[in-house]
Amino acid sequence: MTQASTAPISDLLEPREGTPVPVDTIAALTDAARRLAAGTGPVAIDAERASGYRYTGRAYLVQLRRAGSGTVLIDPLPFEDLSPIARVIAGQEWVVHAASQDLSCLAQLGLRPAHLFDTELGGRLAGYERVSLGLMVERLLGFRLEKGYSAADWSTRPLPTEWLTYAALDVELLLELREVLRAELDRQGKLEWAEQEFAAVVAAKPPTVRAEPWRKTSGIHQVRSGTGLARVRALWETRDSVARRRDSAPGRVLSDAAIIAAAQADPSTERELFALPVFGGRPHRRLSATWLAALSGARSLSEDEHPGPAPVPDGPPPGYRWAEKDPQAAARLTRAREALGGLSTQHRIPTENLLAPDALRRLAWRPVEPVNEHSVAATLAGLGARQWQIQLVAGPLAEAIAEPTEVTSE
Repeated sequence: MTQASTAPISDLLEPREGTPVPVDTIAALTDAARRLAAGTGPVAIDAERASGYRYTGRAYLVQLRRAGSGTVLIDPLPFEDLSPIARVIAGQEWVVHAASQDLSCLAQLGLRPAHLFDTELGGRLAGYERVSLGLMVERLLGFRLEKGYSAADWSTRPLPTEWLTYAALDVELLLELREVLRAELDRQGKLEWAEQEFAAVVAAKPPTVRAEPWRKTSGIHQVRSGTGLARVRALWETRDSVARRRDSAPGRVLSDAAIIAAAQADPSTERELFALPVFGGRPHRRLSATWLAALSGARSLSEDEHPGPAPVPDGPPPGYRWAEKDPQAAARLTRAREALGGLSTQHRIPTENLLAPDALRRLAWRPVEPVNEHSVAATLAGLGARQWQIQLVAGPLAEAIAEPTEVTSE
């Protein structure tokens, strides 16, 4: 059973050293780097973005904390990069919560970890069902954090003091949380597993850019004709251009629902456009000529210029189609999922952390013959599974995936 703090829960309202003033000059950045260099041990780091407000996923505030250094808040907007900080923390272990959310925007500032400890991922491996930072700090350290500004527009300037306090508290206890989680993982015999996972996060390549991102428009399955898809594409690309120019989240310029509605109705006048309920707002009306021009451009395309069917994805079909396409493969997938579920219960690790769902589907769709622990292990290694995962799941999955032997009566 994972351990939890037995002390009464206390509200954590202020950082120990008070709320820092954000660093926004070269002199202040140099001083912050000097302070961090004088500290010892791992470096807690976090970033705040303006998701849902801005076009890019850049960081609008960076928070760092180190033993002996205190907390540093950095406004990255005045700087091309944060190389003075990068030089100081190079080679040091980073302590982050949900690294996959922040590493990309930190990399844009020249900050890349050599080693890290992810408290969210560590919590999952330790068997905690709820791994948000607030709940982890409350359960393991006995402090309640205010989490009211996580979805705020962090591109706002100047940043309100209460927002800065919130941001500073996000790293206030990360180092302590790392110590407790590390001890718990060690107690459970999972520390080596966690270290392999953290190393994989550090080594992961940036996600590839989708070839036709407009096909991810929510609700596009409702549009079946080539002419309709051409309208979706035209509206999506126009929206993207406007959003990039304004540095605004695309959904704030035009919703996916509006794109689909216009693609289906194909309005050619303002009156027809405004008759669509999703185009009733003032922002949409101001850009009515823009949307109508996009639709007109799509309307003028020849049939050969219309988008074709979506490219067939690499790998097996969606799971819901397996029974129709290959009943034996569907049965293999069911048995494999049951085996993985048993291991998940036994080790108190979510199935998706035991093995990536995509790897499980690929393994079950066309297993390498003969199916045995060795061939399954080799397949999983080729699909990027970590060594600890392979050691745990290869044998049980080989037994599950192998076709059951029919028993005949004499």
